[in-house]
Amino acid sequence: MAVASFVLGLLGLLVLNLFLGPIAIVLASMALLRGTGRKGRAMLGLGLGVADLVVLGVLMSMDNTVSWGLAG
Repeated sequence: MAVASFVLGLLGLLVLNLFLGPIAIVLASMALLRGTGRKGRAMLGLGLGVADLVVLGVLMSMDNTVSWGLAG
């Protein structure tokens, strides 16, 4: 779960951050609660999941829309 949260959080920075960010946060939280041996990877997944949502919020506020795009 820790590795999956890291991968989904990293992928969420590029695409589908509205969906992949919360999934990464949930998976990282579950991995940390279960006492995973990969605490660093779970913490990175948690941080990336939060960063996904922050990036989404910033990009949406720049356009004043509920969607975002880098094309302008």
